[in-house]
Amino acid sequence: MKSFSSSSFASNHAEALDLAFAAVQKNPQALFTNFQWFLYTGKDTIFFTAFSKEKFDKQKLKELVAQVVALAPQLTHGFVGARPGHPFTESQLDAITSVELVDSFDGYPDKWLSKSADIFDHPDLPLFRFMAATLKDGPDAQGRISVIQVRAAHCVLEGSDSALLSRSQTANHGIQSNKDNKVSFGARFKGALQAGIGVSLHLFFAHIMSPPDKPFGFKTLPLRRDRLRRLASRLGVRQRSLYFAIVTHALHSDTDRRLNEAVIAAAYTMLDTRRTDADDDFFRVRALQAKFPYKADFVEYVRSVDDVVSQIENKDITAFQTQIMALFAMHRKLHSWFPFLYGPRFWRFSGRVDTVLTLVPPHRTLGPVTQWMMEPIYCGAYHPASNIATFCPGREYMTVNFVMEQRHIDAVERIEPLIAKIEALDLPEPVKGVGVEA
Repeated sequence: MKSFSSSSFASNHAEALDLAFAAVQKNPQALFTNFQWFLYTGKDTIFFTAFSKEKFDKQKLKELVAQVVALAPQLTHGFVGARPGHPFTESQLDAITSVELVDSFDGYPDKWLSKSADIFDHPDLPLFRFMAATLKDGPDAQGRISVIQVRAAHCVLEGSDSALLSRSQTANHGIQSNKDNKVSFGARFKGALQAGIGVSLHLFFAHIMSPPDKPFGFKTLPLRRDRLRRLASRLGVRQRSLYFAIVTHALHSDTDRRLNEAVIAAAYTMLDTRRTDADDDFFRVRALQAKFPYKADFVEYVRSVDDVVSQIENKDITAFQTQIMALFAMHRKLHSWFPFLYGPRFWRFSGRVDTVLTLVPPHRTLGPVTQWMMEPIYCGAYHPASNIATFCPGREYMTVNFVMEQRHIDAVERIEPLIAKIEALDLPEPVKGVGVEA
């Protein structure tokens, strides 16, 4: 993974808060970047959940909210009545926290994962919720007494935020674009032109070819990191290439489970420090597109995935990012003129992509915010009609968090047998220094 920090480039935080407060009086989302606006309007959400060795009641959960908001002040933005940078009132804390008593943790965390559409049902409440389920009769055999879930609109939190918060570090975003690294006028014009064509095609095909609403499911899968690290080393590939290959091969090997017989089309995200003034001012993450040539033999497939990942990440993606940012800007402008174009059919259209692969930075618990937390740690995202697999590495476990069509959820059970089959192959002994990078 690329290195990252809470604030990549300098910004005047106090001045930003003053501007934010003035702007949100008329429009709570006025200061959202175009990328944030797109995720807000599409009602994209994220979740973070983990078990606790400490008991959580309502008061303790409110205290956790206060700790998190102090480190992630963007959570005070985006809703009617918001006072950016200020603590929440007691009534607001009551409304966004909930605690229930349960007999056991059977089925958790999967049983309480959802699209979190309710977050958008109350425009006068913050765009997140904290939930706790606590065992009635004390800790179980694993020492777990509570389980916590944070649900939020994706427009105010991303994977790198939860990684920073897991270390009790500030997740304040600052200004994420690099104003000193200018994109030329010609490159911007070309990006805008391509985005204009892309917006037209996006709207046309979304309304003509948008699929019907399909049953969606949620499933988590914890895997030992050392197990996957050894396997990546034996195969001589990056760990993230192994992650991507295992999931896509298990879920999309059948020809009726992918859009193209020859390739598995994926979008995936990464952090990149080579940012420009055309990048989004809020999000650290950048999106990439990949086509993995399908091969029935997994060893051949994972090595081809590794080659594709290497080729993509070693080339300059500035032109693609400039086009994507221009596309979001055009959609926002068109939405202000013709909001009827952006109904459910538009958001259900995911193009020619089989799956979205998101590898978040390592979540290593440290400090007062997460001293209660136990591994595995789970986090994921929901976007209408997108099949998303989020990889969340901790110290000991790496969880894969699936939010996708139910037919793909049913195929998740193929993953463990696939890993066992690969481990049983007569592969070379681990090579020192190979397969270590995530």
